[in-house]
Order: sequence, then structure tokens, then C-alpha cells
Amino acid sequence: MPLRCAVLDDFQQVATGLVDWAPIAEDVEVVSFGFHFGDEDALAAALAEFDIVVTLRERVPFPASLFARLPRLRLLVASGMRNSVIDYAAAEAHGVTVCGTASSPTPPVELTWALLLGLARGIVEESTNLRSGGPWQSTVGADLHGSRLGLLGLGRIGSRVAGIGLAFGMRVCAWSQNLTDKRAEEVGVHRARSKEELLADSDFVSVHLALGDRTRGLLGAPELALLKPTAYLINTSRAAVVDQDALLAALHAGRFAGAAVDVFDTEPLPDGHPMRTAPGLLATPHLGYVSQANYRTYYGQAVENIKAFLAGSPVRQLP
Repeated sequence: MPLRCAVLDDFQQVATGLVDWAPIAEDVEVVSFGFHFGDEDALAAALAEFDIVVTLRERVPFPASLFARLPRLRLLVASGMRNSVIDYAAAEAHGVTVCGTASSPTPPVELTWALLLGLARGIVEESTNLRSGGPWQSTVGADLHGSRLGLLGLGRIGSRVAGIGLAFGMRVCAWSQNLTDKRAEEVGVHRARSKEELLADSDFVSVHLALGDRTRGLLGAPELALLKPTAYLINTSRAAVVDQDALLAALHAGRFAGAAVDVFDTEPLPDGHPMRTAPGLLATPHLGYVSQANYRTYYGQAVENIKAFLAGSPVRQLP
């Protein structure tokens, strides 16, 4: 009997079509799930008969309790080489090998700029008005050239966002707990002396920080209050870096010009969630990593990982 492999959260139903699964076809039956399992009970029941699971980014937690309910599971493949919602100790204790894949920073960089430009030029509102017969020209765009772009984080993604900002003629500054003058100079940007300085001085603030103990809730109500009334906030990193209640309160109060977010505390975002209707918010359903090239990498390397595991020589093991 072949092993069974479950591919989770294949919303677009492309996992088995974008790459060639033939190298493992004789040994593995692949089943794609085009919807999200809402709780651990449903997930455990659905995965009970699977030996291999391919999970997408950090959407599905794999705590110790779930591993204990999946005695047949032997290989877990996660897209990307960092995953904070997998209990690696529990995986090891239950004899589950965990492997990752490469992940390009290019798609989230491009989405960051799509969101920033969408905010600056009122793209959604103007397009909606045009299609629905609404007013002709209802917004006045914010200029990028000469404005200040503040980046929280200057790593793989933040540094690329900075380069595009410089190409637009923006004055780019950055801050993080570990950022040095040398690193800022290498990228060609100014290092803000504090996050407070960056927030108060920037016309656009974009978040590019990994989530951890030091960054969780980094932007709360006091920090959001520092933003200019004309400023925009963009978060394509992790939702929890920005206090979600504080963000909603600031949007409803109109404390700054607007925000764009691609990440949420709960994904997929439940029907009726206040983020769906918040004023001044441009929201997308976590599209940062969703591109053809990235998906080909994720699923292509998932096939490679499965093949190597079956041969007894796992590759790209995590953590």
C-alpha cells in the first residue's frame, strides 16, 4: 500500500498542478485539501490516515497535542525554513521528521509596495467608484518622492523594500533592536535612534520584523499615537507585532491616514471579524508569499523532501 500525503490549505487547488509529483507517485498517494480546518479536532480526524503532511507557512499549528493524535504521521513538510507553530520537541518524541523548503523574499517585497501604492493613491476607492458610477476623482494622492519611509526591520525583506523606496526618491530610515549604523549604511538608509523617532518622523511606516518575545505587541496604542495624522502603516510581517485592538481603535478614531495589512491573528479571517470592515484599512488575505515562483519552490522542494525521506536521507530538516 502506498503512503498517504495530505497537502493542507491548497486554497487555489494548484499544489499538484504547478510541479511534477511523478518522482514519488509510485510510493505516495497525494490528497489536496482546498479548505482550512477550523480546529484541532477536525484536523486530527482528517489527518488520522496520513503518513505525510505538507503544511503551508505558519497557518496550521502542530502542538504536542496534535502529534499525539496522529500516530501514523512520519513526515511533516513546512514551506519556508522557519516555523514558529510547530512543536519540534513533540515531533521528535513522536518520531516525526520535520523538513522545510526555501522561500523567496521577493513576493512579500512586491506585495508591500502594492499595498503602499494602493494606500498612497487610493486605488481601491477610486476603482470601486469608477466601476459603480461613483464620483470621478474622490481622493488626492500622497506623493512618495521626497517623503520619509520608515522601516521596522532591515533584514532580507526590509532591505529590499528600502532599495525600492530609494528608487522612488524617498528618504528612507530604519530601526530595529539590533540594527547598527554599519548595516544601515550598507543599505544606504538612515538609522533612526529609536522606534519612537521613526514613527513620529515617517510618512509611511512598514513592518518587516520576525515575531518573537521582543517584537510581539511592539506597536501598541502609545506607539500608534506617535504617527502623523497624514501617515500610513503597512504590515506584511506578522499580525502580532502590531496590537490588533489598538490598531482597530486608531483606525476607527481616524488617528492617521490609513493602514494596509496582509496578516491577521486568526487566518483565514472569520466572517464578521472587525478587520473586514475597519475604516481606512486596505486588507489582503495573506498574499505576501503567494506567487507562482514561490509555490513552485514550496511544492517542488516538498516532493524532493518526501523522496529523500523515503530514501532514508532526509534533507532540509527543521529546526
